[in-house]
Amino acid sequence: MIRLHDYWRSSAAYRVRIALNLKGLSYEQVPVNIAPGADEQLSATYRSVNPQMRVPTVEVDGLKAGQSMAILEWLEETYPEPAILPSDPASRLQARAFADTIACDIHPLNNLSVLAALRQDFGADDAAVTHWYHDWIRRGFQALEGFAAARPSGPFLFGDAPTIAEITLIPQIANARRFNMDLAAFPALVAIDAACSELDAFRKASPEANKPA
Repeated sequence: MIRLHDYWRSSAAYRVRIALNLKGLSYEQVPVNIAPGADEQLSATYRSVNPQMRVPTVEVDGLKAGQSMAILEWLEETYPEPAILPSDPASRLQARAFADTIACDIHPLNNLSVLAALRQDFGADDAAVTHWYHDWIRRGFQALEGFAAARPSGPFLFGDAPTIAEITLIPQIANARRFNMDLAAFPALVAIDAACSELDAFRKASPEANKPA
């Protein structure tokens, strides 16, 4: 059994939930409340699970590992069907590049720890933090929109099924909406989000479906 140390609103954990669902894998969720003021990820107990003190972490057969993108690659290597990477090397490169634009360039700059530092260390107010948040999403989405708009017709970026590209995109769109960002400039990305919202794997992974009662 795979155990997923998880927080319902974490976009990195959201990615892993999507991938697990797409692959039809059963998993046990272990909630870790990373909300400011709760900070369960900073406890000694959780540090023994993940020394980086972040979510998600997967735990299976004594193996413990964090970092959502590494977990996605491990899932693909361990449970190759159905695939979350395209079949040909060129498309795999493009899918990984699309995903890393989000996971490496957008998301880290908008993480809770960064937003807290903006407030505590640089005196940013809510308006400044929101501007920062929107700006980094906009920069990344402008590049991704161009790629998505030029793709062959179809609901997904690389064929008839979602890949690692959609797995990273949909949580980032959810984050943008949470911060009331206008997405009118990104119709191709919004269309992909709509297509993914029709799939149970994405709906069951959403923050709304995993919010504690």
